[in-house]
Amino acid sequence: METAEIRRRWLQFFEQRGHTVVPSSSLISPDPNLLFTVAGMVPFIPYLTGQQTPPWNRATSVQKCVRTLDIEEVGKTTRHGTFFQMNGNFSFGDYFKEQAIEYAWELVTGSQADGCYGFDPDTIWVTVYEDDDDAAGMWRRIAGLPDERIQRRGKLDNYWHTGVPGPGGPCSEIYVDRGPEFGREGGPVVDEDRYLEIWNLVFMQEELSEVRAKDDFTVAGPLPSRNIDTGMGLERVAYLLQGVDNLYEIDEVYPVIERAAELSGRRYGADHDDDVRMRVVSDHVRSSLMLTADGVTPGNEGRGYVLRRLLRRTVRAMRLLGVEQPSLPELLPVSMERMKASYPEVERDFARIEQIAYAEEEAFRRTLAAGTTILDTAVAQTKAGGGASLSGERAFQLHDTYGFPIDLTLEMAGEQGLQVDQDGFRRLMQEQRQRAKDDARAKKGGHADTTVWRGLREHGPTDFLAYLELESEGSVRGIVRDGELVQAAGEGETVQVVLDRTPFYAESGGQIADEGEIVADGVRLRVLDVQRPVKGLIAHQVEVVSGELRAGQQVHAKVDREWRISACQAHSGTHVVHAALRQVLGPTALQSGSYNKPGYLRLDFAWGSALDPATRSEIEEVANQAVRHDLAVSASVMRLEQARELGALALFGETYDEDVRVVEIGGPWSRELCGGTHVAHSSQIGALTLTGESSVGSGVRRVEALVGIEALRYLGRERALVAGLADLLKVPGAEVPERVAQLVARVRDAERQLQQLQQAQVLQAAGGLASSARDVYGVQVVTHDGGDLTADALRSLVLDVRGRMPADRPAVVAGTATAKGRPVVVVATNEEARRWGVKAGALVREAASVLGGGGGGKDDVAQGGGTDPARTGEALARIEHVVGERVTQR
Repeated sequence: METAEIRRRWLQFFEQRGHTVVPSSSLISPDPNLLFTVAGMVPFIPYLTGQQTPPWNRATSVQKCVRTLDIEEVGKTTRHGTFFQMNGNFSFGDYFKEQAIEYAWELVTGSQADGCYGFDPDTIWVTVYEDDDDAAGMWRRIAGLPDERIQRRGKLDNYWHTGVPGPGGPCSEIYVDRGPEFGREGGPVVDEDRYLEIWNLVFMQEELSEVRAKDDFTVAGPLPSRNIDTGMGLERVAYLLQGVDNLYEIDEVYPVIERAAELSGRRYGADHDDDVRMRVVSDHVRSSLMLTADGVTPGNEGRGYVLRRLLRRTVRAMRLLGVEQPSLPELLPVSMERMKASYPEVERDFARIEQIAYAEEEAFRRTLAAGTTILDTAVAQTKAGGGASLSGERAFQLHDTYGFPIDLTLEMAGEQGLQVDQDGFRRLMQEQRQRAKDDARAKKGGHADTTVWRGLREHGPTDFLAYLELESEGSVRGIVRDGELVQAAGEGETVQVVLDRTPFYAESGGQIADEGEIVADGVRLRVLDVQRPVKGLIAHQVEVVSGELRAGQQVHAKVDREWRISACQAHSGTHVVHAALRQVLGPTALQSGSYNKPGYLRLDFAWGSALDPATRSEIEEVANQAVRHDLAVSASVMRLEQARELGALALFGETYDEDVRVVEIGGPWSRELCGGTHVAHSSQIGALTLTGESSVGSGVRRVEALVGIEALRYLGRERALVAGLADLLKVPGAEVPERVAQLVARVRDAERQLQQLQQAQVLQAAGGLASSARDVYGVQVVTHDGGDLTADALRSLVLDVRGRMPADRPAVVAGTATAKGRPVVVVATNEEARRWGVKAGALVREAASVLGGGGGGKDDVAQGGGTDPARTGEALARIEHVVGERVTQR
């Protein structure tokens, strides 16, 4: 049974039993404490914890998930993977334990002809919480399981909670006995390889007041309503029903292994190390496909770093399999073909996905080339110093600065007879991770613990008036200082205030929060920021300018009108620029992120190369034509599926409810899901001018623009600049570019003439240098520090001196110089010296190591550099010393 069919049967089974089918949410988690959706229940947490009222009593889903904590173990075992799918059914105060067990037993053991999975009932074992007699009795009564196949476990295994005070409850896990060839008898408490868990039923029934550890918590009492939260591992069920041994051999994964084997000419199953590499490739290709489909782009932090790492580990694994050519164009389409049955969007968006992935592979291939040169230098320096191990600091520098994988460093150092200080490397990696954790924790600030916000949310959502009003009356529902609820705040304090209703826009969707003030009798608050700490609740960060604010007080909230107008111009301008990009570049130029504030916008989009000036001008022209045509701007709320059918574009990285807001500019010309504030007609955006275009990662470009009065001010400054240049150059403004070009050409000619004069002076000294050669064990050696020469001038001097040396005697010429503050070294040898075993490339590496850098070249001439110009004399002395060593060891 194919994986897509297992998925379809799950959703159909529960839909037929009154459950609402909820589409998988994005892999980008809505929880600010998570990078990715790591479990099937994550999208349902607000309903399970009581933060929000669920729109249905019963729901079912197949949720996409990614976990990367064990990424280093992927492929080494057949149980670890990064991307997986979790089947779930949920009840919110509706059915409970007995019905959940009935559904599970029917679906697992029911006939395949009836739409179920058809597992042999005699292979099913279950575990229950140690004192959950009800669940044990139900399994006996409903499923007819004997007592020996109902095993009891403690809190560590069979009790669920979120890790913080809130709901919890016992759980019951369903296992399939794979047979004696997979391990020992005795059920899951004895061997969880033979007895494979496929489904966990959580009976959420208790309120926890304290949680000290997984198995150490305090139960305050029963929940007001009991919930069901279950999770079945789709991949595990797939490999059991497909008769294969592990998740890497199922229909959605194994075809990538087959293609990797074809490309490498190696057979899966023939060699353990090769098998590990092929499993890494198959897992990471699928995970990268799904992450990119959900809007993640490669980067140096957060989600982007995870994706970059997955793609680079794929390329690295293929390299170890002997595949030197680009491999993602061969592998990614295979994964897309297998995943499109369940997720049609991967086929629909594949042009964008492949563009991003292939650009990242090409960038990493360049990194490998550069890193190899740096590693060779580090190895040479280590050997020159008599070391047998590459330092952890060097290995970490290669990894952190150049993106060079540690496993590649280990392999290549080993090929040259060196070990690597892995303990030192791991210590530095741990220090870096800790710094990242501390930084993330600091950035989260008071929103990390949502307890106080959930308490305020229980009184109902904030009435959000930002689309309709700039002012409103309201009452203070709560005042929060340092994460604690307080009754009052005095002059000079900065606190967070929750009102029952507000006209202030809370930061979201790339639009920053409104500014303004909140006033009451004798009280004035300056609004600094507006956020949504939990869904449905709006918190205003305010400075108490005067008076004392009290909980329950009536206030008047007033948004800064000019701020809002400019913010609307910027947000509508973002939509216009996005539509213009797609019109000029094509439909794959999809927005992947945005930021807008009054007068300014930036937009990131999928594109693999820089935009030339003509293209930028065309995009700006299309955008301003849309402004000029005074297109109507409208917003309407509809079901998510209806919006998708209309072709509304979603911003990657955002999560959406079932009811969404669609903003249109000129009807279908620009139609996007958006929660921001906008102008009423495009002409109200005012002037729009692009001010910059740059790269922000592989396959992602960024455009920046100004709108409204800020655009006019920018153009005014540009006009003043041109006028100033015209006055200075004594030409009309239109002739400034031509005049500047003439001046630049004259400066370049002068620089070229100066360089030629300098080079002539240098070469005049060549004869004297040739006659100053010293005899080093029969080799004529010339060393010279040229001072502030360019690298080209130094190279010419060294080659000229070598040409003046007697051809029948071995000769070495070495020169150093300081070019733009950095030392350069050039070495040349004649044919007789090379016959004696004295080679330029080896000598340059020795000198460059003294200078704190690296270099290389051919045996007859080589060049290098470094970072310490004060040591050029040492570097020349080192060359002379090494020449003597080489000759005396002949």
